[in-house]
Amino acid sequence: MNPLRATAVKIGSISWMPNYLPQIVKCDSALQKVTGGRLSLLDIATLPNVTIRVPGRSSGVMRTTRLLAVPDGDDWLIAGSYFGGPKMPQWVFNVRAADSVEISRHQRTWTAVPTELDGDDRADAWQKLRTVWPNFDLYEQRTDRRIPVFRLRPS
Repeated sequence: MNPLRATAVKIGSISWMPNYLPQIVKCDSALQKVTGGRLSLLDIATLPNVTIRVPGRSSGVMRTTRLLAVPDGDDWLIAGSYFGGPKMPQWVFNVRAADSVEISRHQRTWTAVPTELDGDDRADAWQKLRTVWPNFDLYEQRTDRRIPVFRLRPS
């Protein structure tokens, strides 16, 4: 594992990290704004990621979120871990309500159909997610909620 990713994994495992997630998100948003969306903290950590755009389930306003994402063939896998915090990330509710999401990566944009995984499909996807971000197991231990896992399949 490269040193930047190893450092990110170490930082991500710190037990009090969920307390600072709002500040981390603000810092990451500022970095993305300054770089015109070309760079995020995930990029610095050499972690694969995508930007999803999905309409808000109540407002219909497009919401944009950069997420750690693991490629699986032409699909991408994402997990609503929120560092193992007690609350579900808001993007999860929007993705659950959407028929499709817009995905961007490296100045390429496409539409994908999100599917929330369960059973063996979730277990297989979870193992793939763990190979990139081993802290997912730790996050699962930190929270009482079931961390949702989605497959984003190009439409």
